[in-house]
Amino acid sequence: MFRTAIDNASRQQARSFELRATTSLARLLAKQGHRDEARTMLAEIYDWFTEGFDTPDLKDAKDLLDELDA
Repeated sequence: MFRTAIDNASRQQARSFELRATTSLARLLAKQGHRDEARTMLAEIYDWFTEGFDTPDLKDAKDLLDELDA
């Protein structure tokens, strides 16, 4: 379901929705023991952003990236 949401958002170039779905999938993957995959996919979309880092979605993604780096 998350992957479908990510694909749909990507096709529509809806980056914020793609970030939100990717963050959710990354969190699930991390809980399942796939931390490297989760970090890679989340970092890829997070790096697209050049502004808006004070928004809740980007803060959430950054917090998860920091957690996955630990």
